[in-house]
Amino acid sequence: MSVPALVATLLVATPVAAAGLTPVASTLTSANPADTTPHAQNGDVKAFAEIGNTVYVGGSFTSVKSPGAASWTARNYLFAYDRATGALKTDFTPVLDGAVHALAVNPDGKLIVGGAFKNVNGVARLNLVALDPATGATVGSFVGRSDGGLVRRTIVRGNQLYIAGAFHWVNGTYHSLLARLNATSGAIDATFQIDAAVARTSSELVWGLDVTPDNSTLVAVGNFTEVNGLPRNQVVLVELAGTPTVADWSTQRYVHPCSSSAFPFYARDVDFSDDGSYFVIVADGGLASGAYCDSIARFETASRGSAIDGTWVNFTGHDSVTSVEVADNTVYVAGHFRWLNNANGNDKAGPGAIDRYGYGALDPINGMPLAWNPGRGGAPSGTTNWGPVVWELWRGSTGVYAGYDNDGTGGEYHGRMALFPLAGGRVAPAVNAPQTTPGFLYLGGTSGQLTRVPFDGASTLGTATVVSQPNLTSVGAAFALHNKLYWSKTDPAAPSGSSLQVSMFTGGTVGAPWLSSGYNSWFTPATMTGAFYLDGRMYYTRSGQNKLFFRYLEPDGSTIGCTEFTIPSQGVDWTRVRGLTWVGGKIVYGVRPLLGLGSGSLWAVPFDETAVDGAAAVQLSAGSTDTDWSSSTLFYATS
Repeated sequence: MSVPALVATLLVATPVAAAGLTPVASTLTSANPADTTPHAQNGDVKAFAEIGNTVYVGGSFTSVKSPGAASWTARNYLFAYDRATGALKTDFTPVLDGAVHALAVNPDGKLIVGGAFKNVNGVARLNLVALDPATGATVGSFVGRSDGGLVRRTIVRGNQLYIAGAFHWVNGTYHSLLARLNATSGAIDATFQIDAAVARTSSELVWGLDVTPDNSTLVAVGNFTEVNGLPRNQVVLVELAGTPTVADWSTQRYVHPCSSSAFPFYARDVDFSDDGSYFVIVADGGLASGAYCDSIARFETASRGSAIDGTWVNFTGHDSVTSVEVADNTVYVAGHFRWLNNANGNDKAGPGAIDRYGYGALDPINGMPLAWNPGRGGAPSGTTNWGPVVWELWRGSTGVYAGYDNDGTGGEYHGRMALFPLAGGRVAPAVNAPQTTPGFLYLGGTSGQLTRVPFDGASTLGTATVVSQPNLTSVGAAFALHNKLYWSKTDPAAPSGSSLQVSMFTGGTVGAPWLSSGYNSWFTPATMTGAFYLDGRMYYTRSGQNKLFFRYLEPDGSTIGCTEFTIPSQGVDWTRVRGLTWVGGKIVYGVRPLLGLGSGSLWAVPFDETAVDGAAAVQLSAGSTDTDWSSSTLFYATS
């Protein structure tokens, strides 16, 4: 088949190649908050820590009460409670004169507290202190202090304590916005001299910080444009082995200003995955072309170089994301947003938008929302129903804690904090296109039936048989995904005249269909002339378009990505393709004959999920009157 080369033109930059990002099982907490967490009043909750069965909570609140209690107990900035019952720890009574922003636990089991305070228990302790976890008494042997500004984040790895904030001096030595101390003694680590500086506007600070579990890499985000004299706008990666150095890693996606001047910086929080292989940055700021404002974006830790783009990016459509926690193969996000998957919306739900009121959980391989939607509503009359910030998401031993500035979560009263427990949660399984061979190619043609052809996955086709499929009517493009069949249906009731249906597909039988979700008709599925799923993406061709497209597709909820991307390709005339499937590293596709005369042929071309080179395409079958391969309904399955 000789066709002209195709040069891809992209409206939106194609994400980093998906090769290697195979589906993983995500463990999700319950979306129903636990009823055993206390309530805080006034201000907000900003930080959590656990020691044994005790949970420590920091913030700017002024009083707290146990669940079900009638009266409030005065507690400024820091309190502790029993994890099982929610009862306050009455013996833990530290006295601070300013808000707590960060909590951590050192190897000796002492509570490390960072924030914006000057005195603790009546003694000068500037923005950093270690406390006895039972009583809240100051640990006198811990000498760490931030002389010049608040401590926003504290991270302990081994016996090393990393701190970030708005300071310029730590323990009397110059350290700008970042420092490393001995976690037990608080002594400064002079080998760590990583200094962030030069605010975009307003005051310079580091607002988000994380360190890989193996203590090899640090990532920080905030209001800075230089680190150790190198240009690093809002985001820096630091290599920690030996003498710490600024990594050869930078991105242009946080350089441009966002649409709202109220946000001097917009890279708001960051968190590494459990294995440290990637990190996720969340942002606010309003929309701006070319910038990751009001977004969630994944980056690979091992990447090096400049102008690095996100592996994927999920835009809210002009709403803030203020906190992220990556845990259990799930990306939890929170903030002041109303939708996710909303790159086409500007302060409203655009085509493809998914309703998510302040909380969301994303699939780490494509950034698409999972079916997890607690919402930030439920505040009783007379309390704060909706605030701009979820300050903290934190994975504790029994679930994910949320600290915020309102009084409702999950449709219930939860004053300034909540716990989404692992108990009552579920696992979203890892599913993908059929991965093994031999199997069968299925081909449509007549409504209510399929042609079934044995296929060894390489080049050998068996004898075709016709199989009755009464549930499959008005069908277009179709693809198998685990034990289900997704298929486009001409549907006059849908706004676009077509919809994406789902049926169980077991033993070669198509079950009764249902609509895949309420978000799938807007992209007009009937225009697809072939489609297949692989590694979090739905690849497809469209009528009259000489391109191979993809959108993200999330099987957990069956939602479709709002942005269309194009795969670089040459040597394949996609306008003649009718039917696409993926088998063992190759796209297998049908080709409509020229001028529509004769039977369609069957071809295969290698596919690495980054590009297609038609020079490597081979013909598998010339087709016949019994098996005409020019049908949009072509898919591969193992049974």
